[in-house]
Amino acid sequence: MRSFWRVLSAERLKMSRSYVWVLIIGSPAVAIPIGALANMQEGGQPVTWEVLLSVMSLFHAMFFLPVLSGVFAALICRAEHADGGWKQLLALPVTRTSVYLAKYSMIMALLAAVQLLFFAAVLGVGALRGVDVPIPWTMFLASIFGGWLACMPLAALQLAISQSWSSFGAPLALNVSLTMPNMLIANSATYGPYYPWLQPMLAMSPFGEDRFGAFNLPLESLMTVVLGSLILFLAVGLLSFRRKAV
Repeated sequence: MRSFWRVLSAERLKMSRSYVWVLIIGSPAVAIPIGALANMQEGGQPVTWEVLLSVMSLFHAMFFLPVLSGVFAALICRAEHADGGWKQLLALPVTRTSVYLAKYSMIMALLAAVQLLFFAAVLGVGALRGVDVPIPWTMFLASIFGGWLACMPLAALQLAISQSWSSFGAPLALNVSLTMPNMLIANSATYGPYYPWLQPMLAMSPFGEDRFGAFNLPLESLMTVVLGSLILFLAVGLLSFRRKAV
């Protein structure tokens, strides 16, 4: 356990010296003009928190969260792929399990920061647009926290790929190419819930049980799929890393 915290501290220091903060603020920054400029008052109806969250989270959860999961995983492994970094790291008195779990924890911490900033962006835009109804905290927490949880399997899968491939660009290209079909796959109630790149979008939708295709799946059922996927991807990635030749 001590080695885990040492590696996690080293990963945090490594990220603090990079420009990862630009990526963290990127999606919330894009969501702000989307929410501020979108026409959400059809028929003279006032803007509600539910509609605002739905509009601002669409592109954030459909594109940015899946892509950022892959970008963070690639950044976490980039230094070790250069100049024999894996050999130097694993020569230290740390276990491979602690190294892998520390890197995974760092990815999830970065995604948590993205979600918190997005939450703040929604509240700020709501105040700007004069939303005068009480804030539905339960809905907000379910959406923000649910979206973060739904990123867990994808982050585990991306970490498994990034630690296996020495190329920095190849995992990113694969991730982006598999993110693009999200809107099409969302129409399928059969396959959509099992597609890791779509799960954050399903989890963050405030109307998850009232829409078409994969959006009809109850949040509880989606989280069951997410948990199963997380266990599978994390176990496969950890097993691969433990057998990795350096």
